[in-house]
Amino acid sequence: MDEVFTLRRGSTPLLISLPHVGTELPDAQKPRYVERALALEDTDWHLERLYGFATSLGASMLVPRYSRYLIDLNRPPENVPMYPGANNTELCPTRFFSGDALYRPGQAPDEPEITRRITHYWRPYHDALAAELERLRAEHGYALLFDGHSIKSHLPWLFEGKLTDLNLGTAEGRSCAPALRTALAEVLAGQDSFTQVVDGRFKGGHITRHYGRPAENIHAVQLEMCWSSYMDEAPPWAWDPARAANMLPLLRRLLQAMLDWRP
Repeated sequence: MDEVFTLRRGSTPLLISLPHVGTELPDAQKPRYVERALALEDTDWHLERLYGFATSLGASMLVPRYSRYLIDLNRPPENVPMYPGANNTELCPTRFFSGDALYRPGQAPDEPEITRRITHYWRPYHDALAAELERLRAEHGYALLFDGHSIKSHLPWLFEGKLTDLNLGTAEGRSCAPALRTALAEVLAGQDSFTQVVDGRFKGGHITRHYGRPAENIHAVQLEMCWSSYMDEAPPWAWDPARAANMLPLLRRLLQAMLDWRP
């Protein structure tokens, strides 16, 4: 394991990035957070396990060590909002997804601390991501990036009502070739176990938007899924074998559709 991430290199053009699965906070930082934060409730729980099958398909996988509460790897370093006009969490989040304060009074990171976190945690992950995409493109002529996420299905501070089970994001078609977007949309539409939408509330975060450059033979998509599709939504946020077993064949079809597609 690297200091801040694990990279498992595969044999196909596909890289899976799971930027919000980290479950550690540095000991020196823990006193800054409210007690509730130490349970890391807004983690993308169990995704490394859920996508574990992908390495058998030849996919590469990039997994961070540290929690999004330290720094959000799916936000731009300039810290501009991903969804203008809606509630957003920042590059170094100061709120839970409920809108409540994440830090004790006066303990939120200042600009020097944010810069330090970018240098020590954000930059290494993105350097590895960019290098792996370049390796895949050099070897195969193109690269495919699948950015995997999950979230609680009801979060009024972020969205109204219940979120759609599966939310495919392609930056409204800018982050991948139209034919790839269509192929993945057809996989989602061809099942009735889960609700689904393409480029709805979640259109893809910084990773999808920044690295998805179809004209340069790098094609990126994001999948945001509800926790309720594969796990319990109440603490301790346990893996649900029955629900996960229902989800896994669909995820396999999605990744296989990416691998079957050719530019």
